[in-house]
Amino acid sequence: MEKKFKFSIWYVVLGIWVVILVQNMLSSAFSIRTIPYSEFLKMLKENRVEEVAITENQIQGKLKGEGETSGKGQLFKTVRVDPNISNLLEEHNVTFKGQVESTFLRNLLSWVFPILLFIGIWYLFMKRMAGQQAGFMTLGKNKAKIYMEEELEVTFDDAAGVDEAKQELVEVIEFLKEPERFTRLGGQMPRGILLVGPPGTGKTLLAKAVAGESGVPFFSLSGSEFVEMFVGLGAARVRDLFVQAREKAPCIIFIDELDALGKARGFGTMGGHDEREQTLNQLLVEMDGFESNEGVILISATNRPDVLDPALLRPGRFDRQVVVPIPDIKGREGILRVHLKKKLVAGDVDVSVLSRGTPGFTGADLENMVNEAALMAARRGKDRVEMIDFEVANTDCPCHGEQG
Repeated sequence: MEKKFKFSIWYVVLGIWVVILVQNMLSSAFSIRTIPYSEFLKMLKENRVEEVAITENQIQGKLKGEGETSGKGQLFKTVRVDPNISNLLEEHNVTFKGQVESTFLRNLLSWVFPILLFIGIWYLFMKRMAGQQAGFMTLGKNKAKIYMEEELEVTFDDAAGVDEAKQELVEVIEFLKEPERFTRLGGQMPRGILLVGPPGTGKTLLAKAVAGESGVPFFSLSGSEFVEMFVGLGAARVRDLFVQAREKAPCIIFIDELDALGKARGFGTMGGHDEREQTLNQLLVEMDGFESNEGVILISATNRPDVLDPALLRPGRFDRQVVVPIPDIKGREGILRVHLKKKLVAGDVDVSVLSRGTPGFTGADLENMVNEAALMAARRGKDRVEMIDFEVANTDCPCHGEQG
């Protein structure tokens, strides 16, 4: 996992220390000693001067390397006194020119670099502060995963074993594709559709299939993601969710595990003023506030419809309840065929036999059985999953014992 950078005052101390160190190095490398003109003449007569640059009022030069330290000598400068200094320089074979070398590079390194360093430290500090403020400001943003049209590859063909539920949802797909067919006569589509069924029967998959068939954006989140410790955050997230949904309409909002958010009011530990109830109140207001012609349809799933608040189930909110039951033998066969398409199976695998041997299995149970059979065949070094692997996986499956 990538570690996030954390700003510390020690980075400022380190930056100041680097600036001081660099300036000391630069001052040592480019130090120019100011000497009296008399001393310059003395060094010139002793043949210690290597080269000079002369201006109208100043002489700047470099001494010859001494001893074993061959290379550049020390830099010096002095005030020009003798206007005929060129004759004396020629006499001692000193190279001279009529302008002082540019000090642009020295000034750049000694001033611009420290400024850039402090700008960098300031930028990191401000970015850190902005990140903290942004984190605080995004507390009220919804946490929905948004799937755009091109990202949804799930269709009704992937949601096998729930034919009756799919027939009830076909009308929703037609409304999202051609809303004029329903609105021109004054009809209104349901604002909310509640998918009811045991865990693992494919309620979430069915909701994604509706969005995939309709070709509209899909907002997916869980009911527990609205409820927070701080009062008011859940209601703010509900408002933000519906604002985004209206901007991307037509679209589908899917709230999984609605019972975590929509339990009947009045039974909380803090009476009627706790965070969950405020969030539920905001959801009820939002469902009353948008019209069916806006193209936003709310689909929710739960396996505990008995605990939901009656206000959620009244007409104008979750108008329809679609039951997603445990699949029958024909439905189990269809689900197995969907999952077996992604596996390398041997020719002896009989889907009808497998469907008859898995009474009471949900779609999730069947998917888990197929996966366990593939893992078992891989452990045994097989090239394909055989019938015996499915039989052993069916026997070892926890749900087999529960149904038995």
